[in-house]
Amino acid sequence: SMYHTVFRDGDRYRLYYRGSQIDLSAGKYAIRYNVTCYAESRDGIHWKRPELGLVEFRGSKKNNIILSGEICHAFVPFKDTNPDCPPEHRYKAIVAIYKPTRGLHVYSSADGIRWSPMSDKPVITTGYFDSMNLAFWDTVRGKYVGFHRALRGGPGMLKPPSHEASTKDVMTATSSDFLQWSEPEWLEYSPKRWTRFSTRTTRFSPFVQLYTNQVQAYHRAPHIYLGFPTRYVAGRSKLTGLNRRLSESVEYFGIDYTDGGFMASRDGRRFKFWDEAFIRPGRPGRGRWVYGDNFQALGVVETKSGDPGGRSELSMYVGEGLWRQCRLRRYTLRLDGFVSVQAPLSGGEIVTRPLKFSGNRLELNVSTSAAGSVGVEIQDAEGRPIDGFRLSDCREIFGDRLDVVVGWTAGPDVGRLAGRTVRLRFVVKDADLYAFRFVPGR
Repeated sequence: SMYHTVFRDGDRYRLYYRGSQIDLSAGKYAIRYNVTCYAESRDGIHWKRPELGLVEFRGSKKNNIILSGEICHAFVPFKDTNPDCPPEHRYKAIVAIYKPTRGLHVYSSADGIRWSPMSDKPVITTGYFDSMNLAFWDTVRGKYVGFHRALRGGPGMLKPPSHEASTKDVMTATSSDFLQWSEPEWLEYSPKRWTRFSTRTTRFSPFVQLYTNQVQAYHRAPHIYLGFPTRYVAGRSKLTGLNRRLSESVEYFGIDYTDGGFMASRDGRRFKFWDEAFIRPGRPGRGRWVYGDNFQALGVVETKSGDPGGRSELSMYVGEGLWRQCRLRRYTLRLDGFVSVQAPLSGGEIVTRPLKFSGNRLELNVSTSAAGSVGVEIQDAEGRPIDGFRLSDCREIFGDRLDVVVGWTAGPDVGRLAGRTVRLRFVVKDADLYAFRFVPGR
């Protein structure tokens, strides 16, 4: 199985994925069939595959298959939160179809189980599409946003010199009705996107490629897009016996590798790209040093904490065992815990750009050591400390909290500064600062 999509829908979680039978006999490679399968859960942890009775497979309809055939290479659904969406189209999906014209088609459903096409023609034809392509309704911008696979050269090269030397990358488009889409544009990135992973001269791209994109609006801050792309690295050596066996069928199965990446954007076009892996293959004994493993599913959802009385946490799902016994592994992390500002005990600091806020309390998501701390100073637009909110006035913050309220000598109320242009200065000592926000007083 691969190309998993997870989202929360009321009191349940939905999971969609591709099921395939792959023949890897020595010297050949063939996919015998593709189907789209469905599972659901009440907690995001324990899953059931319902008998849907929709598609016959090996003489029986007692299975969890919702679709079969060409559209199942990468069927990527979502629940449409557009307030004007008709009930019969409440669930929508982007589907790549390659014949007679390569392009993206759109499907809809009233229940997320029974699907039908919304048009007999592709809605987007600029791109390559041979991976997981996706779309969703952006509640902040009030439009549909899509992200899909395309092939390019390196930085500044929109056309690759050859298919083999191409770099897998991402294009985006928007729509007001899900049927008429803007002309796709390439994503733009911070410079780390184009860090070469190798200085060797080979016939392959020297850049980390984005096999999938998994871009989504973060539900706790929907104006921010988070992406969890599969990073694809081509043309390395055969690391394990499994790599050598796979290369007997198709060479690149044994010399290409995949892991999980991370990127973020405030406008959906320009992304800050971290060049460290978000999900690593791990110890060799886990068998994940192989092309096709470590694919991050589309969807980050809140689930109950495994700690008694603990706050909710985030669950992410990652595929492994593609060429053997496929599995989907759940990872957890703290709310907002994707990236942090971190410093040693000797200390470090960061000052924000000028900003305006509403509310009268400042909350931090922090984790410190027993000796660590975080302090906050509020400055004016020119960087001068504001009386009453100097660093020396700040009460020491330590511990591990998702929403600790910052206090100063005069108390936590920052309401008199609301609407003014200010800067925040954070001083961090042996701690991680994950997020901050202004909220109304309790």
